[in-house]
Amino acid sequence: MQQIRTGIVCLSLVSAATAITGSSVFSESLISQQVFDGENFLKYDGVRGPYVDRVSYGISRDPPAQCTVGQVIMVKRHGERYPASDEGPSIEQALNKVNSTLARSGNYTGDLAFLKNWTYFVPSDCYEAETYTGPYAGLTDAYNHGKDYRSRYGHLWDGKSILPMFTADFQRVIETAQEFGEGFFGNDTYSIKAALNIISESDSQGADSLTPTCHRQDDNAQNICNDLPYHLPQLDVAADRLNSQYHGLNLNWTNVYNLMLMSAYELNTRPTSDWINVFTIDEWVSFAHIWNTNFYYCSGPGNEYMRAVGSLYVNATLSLLREGPSSNSLFFNFAHDSNITPIITALGIATPSENLTVDQVAFGTRWNIHDIVPMGGRLTIERLNCADSALAPAGPFVRLVLNEAVVPLQGCHNGPGYSCPLDNYTSFVQGLPNFVTECEVPSSDPQYLNFWWNYTTSTESNFVKGTRCNGLA
Repeated sequence: MQQIRTGIVCLSLVSAATAITGSSVFSESLISQQVFDGENFLKYDGVRGPYVDRVSYGISRDPPAQCTVGQVIMVKRHGERYPASDEGPSIEQALNKVNSTLARSGNYTGDLAFLKNWTYFVPSDCYEAETYTGPYAGLTDAYNHGKDYRSRYGHLWDGKSILPMFTADFQRVIETAQEFGEGFFGNDTYSIKAALNIISESDSQGADSLTPTCHRQDDNAQNICNDLPYHLPQLDVAADRLNSQYHGLNLNWTNVYNLMLMSAYELNTRPTSDWINVFTIDEWVSFAHIWNTNFYYCSGPGNEYMRAVGSLYVNATLSLLREGPSSNSLFFNFAHDSNITPIITALGIATPSENLTVDQVAFGTRWNIHDIVPMGGRLTIERLNCADSALAPAGPFVRLVLNEAVVPLQGCHNGPGYSCPLDNYTSFVQGLPNFVTECEVPSSDPQYLNFWWNYTTSTESNFVKGTRCNGLA
């Protein structure tokens, strides 16, 4: 049986899927003619498992030689977590079906032989929570990301001023922001030099939000969203294979989907999962497509209003970029996956040429959700200050970095390092739809994103904690 390689789950999270890393020159040693990205499980896990870098275009992550980074605006998805509360019952139902059948028959052989010594990994009351054990724990990932960005962007903070950070008001998102902050500032300095601003997720926030709501609905897209998960025959094949090994098992394709879902989540709290190799590469490709399609129609370019939703953030970042570097040149923001995909949609950097279909895997599409918003995923916008060169005259340029890979803006990448001149970027953004108008934001709600200019420097929210799970705070 063709199986997916599980060794990748022990790779560094920083370079799990990067073919060329760091160096500005190619190695002089013998170059491998094998590329294994297509066998990396983290590219098929439906962004339910650990963070993985985006497959890059080979553009250096570091700024071009004639440029310096003068301003950074980042939005980050919360880190790795346990399953959502609405996923837990279906996962447990499928798992109970398997465990009861094997226990009744005593048949601990075949593909599920490991279950004799395997235990479910979600502690009581931990659904929805950030994970805190294992090499891919969400809290560890956020902390390490903060440390990495301190090394990369620390020159933009004077070490004295209080730096605001902005997070959506959801516990795991808040915890991600806090851990990132401790990594960026250092554990002791975070308490006195960061100012965590918690932005309500209420619809009444209107445009002044990291989690904006559109009051208009694309009925076709919504109907597709409501049908998750979608049936693909490869999951029937998996069910038949397992049912043939264990008399009376009677798995159906939705049971298989939930067991695959569980497999991905297990890596968020353990080093590996024996469940991964229960399913073939073909089956994981189908699982990934289910999630590609989900994001495409629920919060991506398959929904006619998502460009408008994403334009809210993009327009506000343009205002910051045009103002340029100031005493505060770092804007760190934290939200959910479904708040980041509209931004990617507005920028057009992953929009495919054709709509995704529910019943057939789309090969070669630009909309691969694992490259867009994995757990802990982030979009970082850099304002580059560049000297005169053969490429372009001196001036400000904009560069987009998605999950640590530079992604050129389509039709505007004639600057150093395939960046976009700020004037050209301005013209692009000004052509986006208006969020307030398109999404019919009530006139009684805020009409502009204002929290980047109207923030608190109080440190009182820096350690706000809720119950993480199982009594752990």
